Amino acid sequence: MHGDKRNDEYYWMADFFTNGPDSDKVVEYLNAENKYTDTLMAGTDQFQANLFSEMKGRIKEKDESVPVFSNGYFYYTRSEEGEQYFKYCRKKGSLSSPEEILLDVDALAKGHAYYSATGFNISPDNKLLVYGVDNVSRREYTLYIKNLETGELLEDSIFPTSGGSEWGNDNKTLFYTATNPKTLLSEKIKRHTLGTDSKKDVVVYNEKDKSNYIGVGKTKSEKYIVIASSATMSSEFYILDADQPEGKFEVFQPRMKDVLYEIEHQNDKFLIVTNKDALNFRLMETPLDKTGVENWKEVIPNRDDVLLEGIDVFRDFLVVTERKNGLIQLRIRNDKTSDEHYVDFGEPAYAAYTGSNPEFNSTTLRYIYTSMTTPNSVYDYDMESKTRELKKRQEVVGGYNPDDYVTERLYATSFDGVQVPVSLVYKKGFEKNGQAPLLLYAYGSYGHSMDAGFSANRLSLLNRGFVFAIAHIRGGQEMGRQWYEDGKLFKKKNTFGDFIACGEYLIKENYTSVDHLYAEGGSAGGLLMGAVANMRPDLWHGIIADVPFVDVVTTMLDESIPLTTNEFDEWGNPKNKESYDYMKSYSPYDNVDRKDYPNMLVTTGLHDSQVQYFEPAKWVARLRTHKTDTNVLLLKTNMEAGHGGASGRFEYLKEIALQYSFLFALEGIGE
Repeated sequence: MHGDKRNDEYYWMADFFTNGPDSDKVVEYLNAENKYTDTLMAGTDQFQANLFSEMKGRIKEKDESVPVFSNGYFYYTRSEEGEQYFKYCRKKGSLSSPEEILLDVDALAKGHAYYSATGFNISPDNKLLVYGVDNVSRREYTLYIKNLETGELLEDSIFPTSGGSEWGNDNKTLFYTATNPKTLLSEKIKRHTLGTDSKKDVVVYNEKDKSNYIGVGKTKSEKYIVIASSATMSSEFYILDADQPEGKFEVFQPRMKDVLYEIEHQNDKFLIVTNKDALNFRLMETPLDKTGVENWKEVIPNRDDVLLEGIDVFRDFLVVTERKNGLIQLRIRNDKTSDEHYVDFGEPAYAAYTGSNPEFNSTTLRYIYTSMTTPNSVYDYDMESKTRELKKRQEVVGGYNPDDYVTERLYATSFDGVQVPVSLVYKKGFEKNGQAPLLLYAYGSYGHSMDAGFSANRLSLLNRGFVFAIAHIRGGQEMGRQWYEDGKLFKKKNTFGDFIACGEYLIKENYTSVDHLYAEGGSAGGLLMGAVANMRPDLWHGIIADVPFVDVVTTMLDESIPLTTNEFDEWGNPKNKESYDYMKSYSPYDNVDRKDYPNMLVTTGLHDSQVQYFEPAKWVARLRTHKTDTNVLLLKTNMEAGHGGASGRFEYLKEIALQYSFLFALEGIGE
């Protein structure tokens, strides 16, 4: 392409999904790699089993979520001892009322190696439940509808869908997102009437632009059905009176070049969060009958130092999620008086976000708070009295004392002088002598911010002397929208440079050394791992690349692969020579060379719909033929799972136990 030749000697590995001549050979190859990994890690089998038991032992097996009140019922999930999944339940009017089990996912999942139930959606009259099921891990869901009065499933079932749906206010009309069975793109919004053949469902919206994701939902006020169509750099919404589900959707504001917007309904107006003439986004409002951009009026302006991430509306209050200096702030605004205040959190590094708040008429905000030393905590905040109540804090079974651990926030200077935040946690007693093992984690894509949250599993690392660090590199959105803009397309290499700079800084400050520094990232963060392995293989003693996106050019040239066309605004379109050349210059697979590489563990899932299994498999094969070192290179494929790994509450812990034992083996830690 563009006069350039690339030889992909392992392209045959893609044959499993095309049923090509080499499809059996692919499975044999992946099984052989799994056997090789199992053989080399055999000495850690008991340690892995112990780690699994240790991490599982911290999970409260018999547990219950904090109930959420919606339309007359308290909804919650609960888990039973020894069960992998959960039960979806409700109580009418009061928590002292009898329990109604709406869906027993434990029972439904029996006999399935993988099972995902999602998109639970109750009809406005509280009598029907629609939900999506995927038992392959390709993120292709079948919608089922259950009569909650009789307990029976309706004959209606709909496939393939994204798993989500929305009810019209007539309790018999259902809107859902239909997906393309090959590319898995969300292409159409369809309308289904209960009792009719789903093959005859009406297409109410057909997305022509393959770079857009689409979905359907409802405003919190339940007044409008909303269709969202959004790409990386522009969006468009359509609205319909939820009381008239067979009506015609009307465009809210036609898509504008390089303009993103989101909408919500509050009383006599629509609220709009948009980046139009506002890099860090601003809040606008418009009358219900005049939704075009020419009618938008500013409520909260753009600010250079604050990113406006989103809003949550109530009848009398507005909650604005903002990000300043990399940290989340919750801004409460009284819609009647225009009085404002912020929720006070009181820690230097933390994560906070609004929880489930379905009730439009409520004055209580449910939010979640966590830090690297504080387990997930659910709070109810009274927006009138400004008081909070802790409803639940994640219990770490076996005991956990946050005072035994220390968290820090540092800043590393990147190659171009930019200050990159780093969040760390370690156990008290840690000495900065360069001898401690340190695992540096990052993502750095899609504007996804990696906040400093708690992990009970991570205690197995910290308690054995590891430091854990998160590098808040460009490509995320921790430091505002510009932070994201400076880490994508033709600035993607800033992401890799930032991560390398964070590693070098932690060595310079004696938190660790080259012999004890490890790196981990997954998916787009796996691309980061591949890039830094090529750029600075000497900096890391070991790298864990989870479901890594490493064959950038080949994947982005193949529009038949799921999700490719949605990603052009993030990575570029290699049909353009300038993009092709830039992407090829950092694509991990294209830049494997004859040199020493660090110890590496690479994971993937055979049914992965986001990063196809053959990317990491090809990458490992090419690394094997090129690397000049004697370091360990392992590929582990979950033959029954996809992008998110194993389903269930406990099975995924076996994958973490493998990763941790890989690190511990390299450190000589055997128990």
